[in-house]
Amino acid sequence: MNIKMPEFDVKKFVKGAGSTLSRVVQLTEEKLGTSEKTEMDARFEHLSERSDSAKLWTEKIVRDTEAAIVPNPANRVEDFIFEKIEKQKPKRLSNLEYLGLDMIEAGGEFGQDGPYGSALIKVGQAQQKLGSCERDFIGSAGMCFIQPLKKFLDGEMKTITKEKGILESKRLDLDACKNRARKARSMIGQQTAERDLRVAQSEFDRQAEITKLLLEGISTTQATHLRHLHSLVEAQVRYYGQCNKIMSDLQRELVSLGGPQPYVPVAGYEEEDTLTHRMNNIELGANAGYHRARVLCSYDAKDGTELNLTSNEVIFVCECNPPNSDYMNGKQGLLKGLVPKAFLEMLDDE
Repeated sequence: MNIKMPEFDVKKFVKGAGSTLSRVVQLTEEKLGTSEKTEMDARFEHLSERSDSAKLWTEKIVRDTEAAIVPNPANRVEDFIFEKIEKQKPKRLSNLEYLGLDMIEAGGEFGQDGPYGSALIKVGQAQQKLGSCERDFIGSAGMCFIQPLKKFLDGEMKTITKEKGILESKRLDLDACKNRARKARSMIGQQTAERDLRVAQSEFDRQAEITKLLLEGISTTQATHLRHLHSLVEAQVRYYGQCNKIMSDLQRELVSLGGPQPYVPVAGYEEEDTLTHRMNNIELGANAGYHRARVLCSYDAKDGTELNLTSNEVIFVCECNPPNSDYMNGKQGLLKGLVPKAFLEMLDDE
């Protein structure tokens, strides 16, 4: 049986090795300052810098977006591996879904007929819904934003990087030919060097034009990335809107179970100026009419009508109706009860 050996072009190999050696020598002389270097025009340099900046910041944005939507680095590494081997990513429960499962199980253990057990079950079910919304958002963000940016990095930017590398090689060949033309002594050597120089100049100009066209395409790519950015924002708006509705419904369900009145209602959104005003005044929704007070020293409630107080804690208080010389109505988050005036220092003007 005859085995055909692969052909080996010795001339091509020697020529390639010679070109590589010539480039190394040229680069070394440039570093030492003993050889001139062909400079690109200002327009090309500007486009090249924009390209490098686009690559750098796109890579950072992709990494940061992945870290924001999938905080667990181990999960990100696992997803990366499955993506590279072109297999479906594993389906895993989110932290919210694990929390929801445990709350539902705990609620069943404590008794779903009791107030705490039934509340745990409802909160657990809401956490599972939040986890499902989170998974949908991660998928949407990956599809509409991360994947297009990765495609840009793996496609256009890799091509630009490759062509810039080829251009640098052509530039080194051109400068090496210029040096040989200057150093040629004989007439024949001068003619050969000038012929090589013309060929090198032609190849360099052609490669510079190709690279410049690719670099100019970066501006149109950014317009495409802007559309993907809008898609990401739309996905976030949809995701947070779903979360807001789930929590608003949960809050109403908890109140219907006979629990304490909500401290801060979350139903609906507010205008930024209104929200900022309320935050600055620390009177959030249900706290209107209350004033802030600092607890001077800890206090243990005597019965279920009073609140336990911790030293230096800030709570909301208002006068009792009818007024009481010793006590005020107090609020600690969702809890309400009587608090002794002697243990309080008022922070707001009456």
